[in-house]
Amino acid sequence: MEPPSRSTPGFWHELRQTVRGVPKDFTSGSIGRAIALLAIPMVLEMVMQSVFALVDTFFVGRLGADAVAVVGLGDSLLTLVFALALGLAMGTTAMVARRIGEKDPAAAATAAGQALLVGTVLAVATGLLGAATAPSLLRLMGASDGVVAVGSSYVAVLLGGNVTVFFLFLINAIFRGAGDPMLAMKALWLANLINIVLDPLLIFGWGPIPALGVTGAAVATTIGRGIGVLYQLYVLASAQGRFTLGLKHLRPAPAAMRRLLRISATGMLQLLVATASWVLVIRIVALFGSVALAGYAIAVRILIFALLPSWGMGNAAATLVGQNLGAGKPERAVRSVWITAHTNMVFLLATSVVLIAFAETFIGYFSRDPAVIAVGVDCLRIVSYSYVFFAYGMVTVQAFNGAGDTTTPAWVNFGCYWLLELPLAYLLGVTSGFGPRGIFAAIAIAQAVLAISGILLFRRGRWQRQVV
Repeated sequence: MEPPSRSTPGFWHELRQTVRGVPKDFTSGSIGRAIALLAIPMVLEMVMQSVFALVDTFFVGRLGADAVAVVGLGDSLLTLVFALALGLAMGTTAMVARRIGEKDPAAAATAAGQALLVGTVLAVATGLLGAATAPSLLRLMGASDGVVAVGSSYVAVLLGGNVTVFFLFLINAIFRGAGDPMLAMKALWLANLINIVLDPLLIFGWGPIPALGVTGAAVATTIGRGIGVLYQLYVLASAQGRFTLGLKHLRPAPAAMRRLLRISATGMLQLLVATASWVLVIRIVALFGSVALAGYAIAVRILIFALLPSWGMGNAAATLVGQNLGAGKPERAVRSVWITAHTNMVFLLATSVVLIAFAETFIGYFSRDPAVIAVGVDCLRIVSYSYVFFAYGMVTVQAFNGAGDTTTPAWVNFGCYWLLELPLAYLLGVTSGFGPRGIFAAIAIAQAVLAISGILLFRRGRWQRQVV
């Protein structure tokens, strides 16, 4: 790679500009630099996403195995909401990125406005349903009577306040599609700071503040996300990014909304397939009791924390694919994906080594119960073995989404999670008698197969002809 000329800004200067939220064109110049400038704030953004669950688990872990099981079950139910929000966010990122690549910020603003309209309807509907049926949902997940008694209000608050989840995901998808990832990260910094302060206060009480127990974690998280959303809306309306979102963009635009729904419907299906399978894996783990559930819940939060930086790289690849296809540069889009995938593999290989070597230490931060620690260590180590393969699957799947091809990943998820992971988890965990270890092995195998499938389908190149 040739060194930049004197007239070309240095990397650190450009990174500082990105951190300040200064817009940049990612359809020309060094691909490696473009990936870094997008990925660094996106990685930090995704780390901030995972901090919510880690902080909740850390404090709730002091309340015992049942309380940790509540958080695990409640968050698994919330992932179904995440699937709808992130599916809509996929379509939003693809449309906004394509319009920015075409140098049409007005159309990008229209796409963003339609996403917020659709998101509001979905959030209100799912929030009301979730809050009203919280105890029944926990029983359906295999929770004991004790867990239901402790956790019903936690789940009701978490699901009832999911409008904050929808808006947080959607507006950050708008920022990412526009190439303004730092704005997304700032919103999550603020939300997490509020959550970290409120969690111990509301869970354990302090002075006049009553101790709400595990429900306090849900209240703190919802308030934190809500304040983050208010900041996002302020930024959208104040011309700090590539475009300003005004009231005119919130009026229904049938053509733009139809395109958004067409892309997002299969994106939602794609993620519902993946997250519903995860919920069913939790249901299988629940057959082995609250201790197994608690160990699995803790390990999953650590695994997600380790994976989210990689998802940040995948999001960077999605933005580059969308913008470069919009600019008529498919070859540059392909190169961006492979460079990102190789980088992600190196990162996850190093991450796996650390997780395997220090599994007991990491699980021990969240629980003092030896039985819970044993299950968590097994999960952490077994699943980590698949990460070196999963690195490629994560980036290629996001590349499809960035191109607006959300159908291919939906089929990949269905085959890997429903036709392979779930039957294998039950076979190895229950039928063959390996217990939780068999379930964890099935997860690792499914992630490796997903990576192989993603690579083979990406190389076919049909995603380059996707109309958005």
